[in-house]
Amino acid sequence: MRPDLFSKTVLITGATTGIGLALLQRLLKGSWRIIATARPTSMPRFRELGFQESDTLRLHPLDILNAEQREELHKGLVQEDWLPGILINNAGLSYRGVVEQMDSVADEQQMRINCLAPLALTRLFLPSMRERRAGRILNISSVGGMMAMPTMGSYSASKFALEGASESLWYEMRPWGVHVTLVQPGFVRSESFRNVRPSRQAEQAQLDERDPYHRYYRHMVPFIERLMWQSRSSAEDVARRIEGVMRMKRPPLRVAGTKDARFFYMLRRLLPRTLYHNLLYRNLPEIGDWGPA
Repeated sequence: MRPDLFSKTVLITGATTGIGLALLQRLLKGSWRIIATARPTSMPRFRELGFQESDTLRLHPLDILNAEQREELHKGLVQEDWLPGILINNAGLSYRGVVEQMDSVADEQQMRINCLAPLALTRLFLPSMRERRAGRILNISSVGGMMAMPTMGSYSASKFALEGASESLWYEMRPWGVHVTLVQPGFVRSESFRNVRPSRQAEQAQLDERDPYHRYYRHMVPFIERLMWQSRSSAEDVARRIEGVMRMKRPPLRVAGTKDARFFYMLRRLLPRTLYHNLLYRNLPEIGDWGPA
């Protein structure tokens, strides 16, 4: 593959909704060659949205948890001479539940989708980037990857893990000319909060006023929903930021995906740790109502 084509070929996971879809729509307006993936059950959505394969667009089914599908995708792209010079690990999953009410199945699924599967996919495409001494890995993280909120501990754990592995990869790939970047969106104005899955116990607790954690969910769920609807950042704004990173000659390891992400980063960086945690705790919604009566 010609070097110019390699650098313009982009693979996006989770491209039928949210940030992934906004990024796909944006990149199609440019000079990129795009490989858009989605779970096999979501592939019809591409057609519903009017996407068709062309000289600059390939649509591929991919369950990122399925090792065989990951390997088949890589093999097929090698054969088609469509190896990506830019890999964007965007697909993700979010569970809601206090730590006590999460379960091992949900914890493991979240960790696999948000961290382990992106790393496995990255390992398939790194050799071709390393051999060419060129390439970019963009892992879509979250503000939840640098700060945690109550009821979202498992989600933050998966994003913290992704950030740690990506930071190691940044050091490992720098001698080879491969850039690694974490994009950290904060609150995005969308209905994506409706896709957050409660754990089995959390779902029961939201319905049972006698549950010790009922008030956690009663206050946090509408609080997060309100912050999202009030956000000035859209999925399109994040997509614009990602494309900007794709065009940077020397992209940084971490990039704020939204304005509030930049604010939270500065807040955590500048405040003493004890003051930072106490400030956030005191500003949780109706925190005085959370504990025992």
